[in-house]
Amino acid sequence: MVHPMLSLVGAGPGDPDLITLKAIKTLRAANVILYDALASEELLRYARPGALCLSVGKRAGRHAVPQEEINRLIVHYALSHGHVVRLKGGDPFLFGRAEEEIRAAREAGIPVSTVPGITSAIAAPASQGIPLTARGLHESCWVTTGTTRSGHISADIALAARSTATVVVLMGMGHLREIMDIFSANGKSATPVAIIQSATTAQQRCITGSVHDIAGAAAEAGIGSPAVIIIGETVRLHPSIWREYANLTPQINEPPHENRQTSL
Repeated sequence: MVHPMLSLVGAGPGDPDLITLKAIKTLRAANVILYDALASEELLRYARPGALCLSVGKRAGRHAVPQEEINRLIVHYALSHGHVVRLKGGDPFLFGRAEEEIRAAREAGIPVSTVPGITSAIAAPASQGIPLTARGLHESCWVTTGTTRSGHISADIALAARSTATVVVLMGMGHLREIMDIFSANGKSATPVAIIQSATTAQQRCITGSVHDIAGAAAEAGIGSPAVIIIGETVRLHPSIWREYANLTPQINEPPHENRQTSL
């Protein structure tokens, strides 16, 4: 007898070692795994023998499987095979469209469980020694999308640019110059920026600069999606520019940990 169930599982930011133990246990119990492009395929080694593993990956500009079809597959395989794991990059509840998949499952009478994952919004800057908050620099942070469902720049960018918080922008590379123009218009052209591509993976690349020049630097370096954009004074704590900043702020007397990844 088939017992349908859906588990939404966060795969973490890219490094397969950053998946949680609970996520691994859930993968081992699955009959079907529907996985994203941003979830490392190395994680499929945790699937039990005989489990069906299907890629439903989506990348910016290359939507391999429409969301409606993913919802249909979840319901179909849960009813026909039992336990379905929807393996999603990062955390399912941060720009992961989890609510749509939960709704589809619940409308079909399928129980749902969730396993949180480490989001790239935190892991990407952390991998480069950049904290999102630091005493005397930033006491809060924003996480926003750079691109809305309609493909336009998010109106929340303008609100974030007026705040004193560290701002983390996901899915913003297609509007990078526009985003920086908004920050410049709010008097922040000199604010430091870091862009981290393919965070926590062997392909990770990072560039730093300021609001007024980062778009050109990113184009010259060939930095593209998937990437996380961090805007704020804590970017000055990046190891490549920390000493310059430390000379101006003697109260900070220890550098952040050195990152194993190579920055540009």
